[in-house]
Amino acid sequence: MIRLDNVSKTYRSGVVSVDALRGVTLSIERGEIVAIIGPSGSGKSTLLNIVGCLDSPTEGTYTLDGTATAGLADDALAAVRNKKIGFVFQDFNLLPRYNALKNVMMPLHYAGIPGDERKRRAEKSLEMVRLTPRARHLPSELSGGEKQRVAIARALVNEPSIILADEPTGNLDSATGAEIMRILTDLNRELKTTVVLITHDPEIARYAARAIEIRDGRIVKDGKP
Repeated sequence: MIRLDNVSKTYRSGVVSVDALRGVTLSIERGEIVAIIGPSGSGKSTLLNIVGCLDSPTEGTYTLDGTATAGLADDALAAVRNKKIGFVFQDFNLLPRYNALKNVMMPLHYAGIPGDERKRRAEKSLEMVRLTPRARHLPSELSGGEKQRVAIARALVNEPSIILADEPTGNLDSATGAEIMRILTDLNRELKTTVVLITHDPEIARYAARAIEIRDGRIVKDGKP
């Protein structure tokens, strides 16, 4: 599903350059749940951004579901993100003026899905994360765990092949974080959705079948958490 071959990423500002990734090679199979772990500044977020087609390698190749992403136009990359990838962020990234249902419907709006179908699919996604009773509540009326469930429902609404989660439990207490991870692992098992998550928490990494540890832009360990 995901393949990186000798991927490096260098950021330059004037005469200063920073090597965020250095020759990363890895494969993630369809239906895997994988944790990416490592200290701050190790390259975890850069790796997730490349996998999510939000950034591109300086060197090396990235192949997503059999398609090489190098050379794809911006609109083609946007279409890949919209159809194949669902994003879950630490800070939820919900629109404060819209209720849970309308937040979940937003990706379908950008995909050009008709209104009635948007509502039906959004309601189905909220049901999958057990949040139907809170569908008409604003983000300000939801707990942190409920906000993250809305974010997961939004990530699922386009029926993506991959969910990318950047510190999905980072702003939650341990009990709520465990609940969010149970939802992600249930979705992985039931829908066969590939899940890649960044975490600094070893307890969260144990929910994954595989952990990839990154330090100084290089993979230093790849195996069971």
